[in-house]
Order: sequence, then C-alpha cells, then structure tokens
Amino acid sequence: MAQHATSLPAARLGRPVGASGAGSSVGGVVLVLPDGDPVSARRPSPVSYASALPLARRLARAGRDDGLVAHLVRYRGRGWNGGDARLAADAEWAAEEVVRRYGDVPVCLAGHGMGGRAALRAAGHSAVNCVLSLAPWLPEEDVAAEPEPVKQLVGRRVLIVHGTNDARSDPELSFRLAARAKKTNRDTCRFEVHSDGHGLRQHRAEVLALAADFVKGSLFTHPYARPVADALAAPPPLGLRMPLAAGFGKSLHV
Repeated sequence: MAQHATSLPAARLGRPVGASGAGSSVGGVVLVLPDGDPVSARRPSPVSYASALPLARRLARAGRDDGLVAHLVRYRGRGWNGGDARLAADAEWAAEEVVRRYGDVPVCLAGHGMGGRAALRAAGHSAVNCVLSLAPWLPEEDVAAEPEPVKQLVGRRVLIVHGTNDARSDPELSFRLAARAKKTNRDTCRFEVHSDGHGLRQHRAEVLALAADFVKGSLFTHPYARPVADALAAPPPLGLRMPLAAGFGKSLHV
C-alpha cells in the first residue's frame, strides 16, 4: 500500500524476532500491532512499542521450531483518525511487505487495543491466516453509522481476548463484534479474562500462553489446547464468553 506524503515517518517493520530472517528458513510471520489512539497527529508512542515486545518475543519463542518470525509494525503515527483508519492501512502495508520479503508464508496479525482493531480490520489481506486481537478498542455503536466490518474475517481463525474490567475498551463491544463475525465465520472465538484491565497485566502469563497456543495451532496446524478447541467449536454465546482459566499454559510447554 502506498504511503501518503506526510511529515510523519513511513510505516516500517521492526527487526525480526525469532528465526534468522532468511526467506528460506521462515515458516510463518506474526505482525505485532501496538496500541494507539482514536485520534492523534502525533508520532507513534515508544511506550506502546515497548509494551508490545513481550508478545512478539513469546510468540517467536513458541514458534521457533516452525520457523516463526515476529515483527513489530512501526506505524506512521499513533492515531486511527476516523475514516483514514491509518493503523489498519499500516497493517495492510506490513502484510504486503511480508509477502515481498518472505514470499508465500502464512501471516498472523496480532494487536492490542487500537492495534487489536487494526488486526481485525486488515484481516482481508490474502496473506493473513489468523487474527489475535487483545482488548481491541472499538467505536461505540451508532445506528446512523456503518457497523465495524466483519466480512474480511471470513476464512481466518480469529481469537479475541478481553479483560472484563477494561475501562478503556468496552469488552461488551468486542463481544458484539465477535457475535456478528461468528455468524459467517465459524472459526471465531473470544476469551474473557475476569477482573483484568486493558493492559491484561494481572493474568499476563495466561494471556501469553493462550496467544502462543492459538498462533501455533492456526499458522502451523498444531493441535489447540482443549479450551481453545472447545471455544472455536462452541456455539454462541458459549464460545464467545469463554473464561480464561488461572494457570492456563502451565502444562502446555509453549
């Protein structure tokens, strides 16, 4: 996707985390999309990038034997900015850049907050195999406006994870989006992290283990952990309000 002329830096991929980065050794790529702001003309936040690094490192480590590479996507700016959907556009550009660098490898879009919204919105790119959306920021529903789209999710494995005490991104909005997506895409599930907030820090170990299990299963067809398989198979609302159990991942060795 062409970058518009702007005083902000061009979007780019951060250094690869994981496999060597040589195209022949890469079996899949996860693009980690940091949080952002609904409206902003400012440069991207270093804090958001730093917060996204643990996810990139955990996913790369979990997929090391399969040749998984993780890249942080460095946006042009930190704002979504309405109809510009700038963060989603940068995510689409990043998926295209993966194709240019690595060829025909499966791609996971993994984002947090506004990055979670970008991951969902940019899922229509042909290289994208699955979407991991953590605490996605979604706009309040407005009967006068078009709802957040879900048709681009068809054919992708989708996991949404949301803390029930998130004061910044309303968890009920991600449930409603997941319910609409599930109608046309059976491979959609959603986990609730009880008592956790927007940063998902209280149960970080469980969230990272869940993310790793989902990405390995979706990109490389490893068997999912039983809770993930059950959530994908369950009809709504059960598979969309799946509680993330304390201690998830301790026996998975991912």
